[in-house]
Amino acid sequence: MGEARAGLLAKELDIHTFRDLLYNFPFRHVDRSRFYRIADLRHGELPAIQIKGCFVNFREEGEGLRKRLVAAFSDGARLMEVVWFAKTKAIKAMLRIGEEYVIFGKPAEYRGVWSMAHPEIERFDPSKPPSGLRGIYSLTDTMRKRGFSMQKMREIVGNLLDDPRTARVADPLPRQLVERYHLMPFAEAVREMHFPTGHASLAKAIERMKFEELFYVEIHILRFSRSRGEKTPGYVFPKIGRCFNDFFFKVLPFQLTGAQKRVLHEIRDDMRTGRQMNRLLQGDVGCGKTMVAFMTMLMAVDNDCQAALMAPTEILAEQHAETLRQWAEPICIRVELLTGSTRAAARREILASLASGDIHILVGTHALIEDKVEFRRLGVAVIDEQHRFGVAQRSRMWTKGTLMAPHVLVMTATPIPRTLAMTVYGDLEVSVIDELPPGRKPVDTWLRYDDNRIEVDRLIFSQLREGRQVYIVYPLITENEKLDLKSLEEGYRRTCEVYSKWPVCYVHGRMKPAEKDYQMGRFVSGEARIMVATTVIEVGVNVPNASVMVIENAERFGLSQLHQLRGRVGRGADKSYCILMSHQKIGADTRRRLSIMTETTDGFLIAEADMKLRGPGDMEGTLQSGLAFNLKVSDLARDGQIVALARRAAFEVLDGNPGRFAPRATPRPGVAPLPLSEPDSRTVSSEIARRFAVDVDWSRIS
Repeated sequence: MGEARAGLLAKELDIHTFRDLLYNFPFRHVDRSRFYRIADLRHGELPAIQIKGCFVNFREEGEGLRKRLVAAFSDGARLMEVVWFAKTKAIKAMLRIGEEYVIFGKPAEYRGVWSMAHPEIERFDPSKPPSGLRGIYSLTDTMRKRGFSMQKMREIVGNLLDDPRTARVADPLPRQLVERYHLMPFAEAVREMHFPTGHASLAKAIERMKFEELFYVEIHILRFSRSRGEKTPGYVFPKIGRCFNDFFFKVLPFQLTGAQKRVLHEIRDDMRTGRQMNRLLQGDVGCGKTMVAFMTMLMAVDNDCQAALMAPTEILAEQHAETLRQWAEPICIRVELLTGSTRAAARREILASLASGDIHILVGTHALIEDKVEFRRLGVAVIDEQHRFGVAQRSRMWTKGTLMAPHVLVMTATPIPRTLAMTVYGDLEVSVIDELPPGRKPVDTWLRYDDNRIEVDRLIFSQLREGRQVYIVYPLITENEKLDLKSLEEGYRRTCEVYSKWPVCYVHGRMKPAEKDYQMGRFVSGEARIMVATTVIEVGVNVPNASVMVIENAERFGLSQLHQLRGRVGRGADKSYCILMSHQKIGADTRRRLSIMTETTDGFLIAEADMKLRGPGDMEGTLQSGLAFNLKVSDLARDGQIVALARRAAFEVLDGNPGRFAPRATPRPGVAPLPLSEPDSRTVSSEIARRFAVDVDWSRIS
């Protein structure tokens, strides 16, 4: 192709080489084996279809930017309109009235007339059977405006596949792996991806390409985690001493659950190895993660080290500091709080005491990663709600150890689906607290619509009369004419009118910290009985007396966010309720999503469902700007089985070729090592280098 077209491919689709073009697979395939009749078209959402017929006439309508070319197209029985808004002169010159064509596109009905905008068009050849499955490629508006059609993309890819040199391209997967997992050979799979011969062969090709992609993602991550495990030293904490034992036997306010004990044993084992712990702790709101974190920090204090806990908001940091002080005071452990609001004199004293070692545990926000904050000997860093910190922020905490990197425990109440945790965290340690403390009752969750408002008001009145407190959450702070959503401002006015007997407070993200703290304090103390808020309360409010959570326009929130908000209630011994308020007119997918919330309180089931509905993009911290690797054909939400197979294959290759792709490590139990031939080994090395040219060691930053 010429330079201009090549430049367009590079700029618009990031295609620079023949390999890039080969791997630029269609994002879906359509069945072109059937011709539709115009009379067959029915109301509602229709897929892209093809119709055979002739153009009857052409006419131009509108002026200036609104100018368009409209044609009448007949299938021999009925007429429909075909419309073009760009390159109208060239299109009119290319088409002939009376000749037989096949048009392909999405039909739409407007005022009783069916039409199709910018369809694919080709002359009908009666000697050729209908083409069957055909790939649909991603094309940008710029490409279309410059004449780069779907047919042109198929023609270019076809030319590449027919070139004899393409047939000689080596399979990127080791031959032994292809044979062990019964995968379609590379050359056949690539051709099927672009030009399928049938549904069954296309499915096998897609499975093969997904496996290839995920195998290299897994082996890339696992080699880093093995490097970290072998190379990164960590403090050895040989003893459980006075602080831990005094707290456990004399202060601990309740029995630990079996899950908490199991996680503490896992953490204890990590801290005796001489390698840095890098552990993810998952668990629903209220499962006791903070207690586990505190007892982990006591292990550090018992071994002459300090500990830090970093939280995403000042409110949450203050609550953690208050909780930890209550637990630490009886055993003479000093806990201090450092945030952006800490006054200069107090800050100077804290920094001095921290450097001297007088402060045992420091709780704070982003202020902890400032350059001036220096520990005498930081042994454990705990990061709470870690998905709210950027990758770079978390890595700054990693450098605060003076002699060596501290042990790192990252906590989240947003359960990360198994396939995502497996892929992103590779071989890192993941602990799960899957048991709630005794006495915690599941929260009753209802889906209600605007015409059920009286029923919801009745529930709130009854709970307020019993002395309970209520949250009401809104998606917006102020009214927005373009969005049919309720706002906090109008909600606050209504709440004050309807529940005039009880004090109401409000909190949102635009408030100054002092005002926010004042309003939050009114609710925590019980002075205010109702809190009207935005999602700023998703993390960081612990009010055991709150028994009702009302979420307005619940259809606007993701499942994980709804689950987090629901976790604000049910923290005491009383029966609690979460009411999801929604419009009556919502789509089937939205209704299903909200129904999932009413069916289960299991955070992991909700996280899996959320990922399937929304994709993995915003499920976890390193993913806030997309995945740390570019997935072209795989989908972590739907390809869990292939992820597991690819990960197993990566272990087989690493264990069968010790020291070749990653440091030697103890073979994984139950894995059959796969020694590679020298050519296959070189193939894997070159593929890793090609696919991951920029090495980012995600395992080193939690």
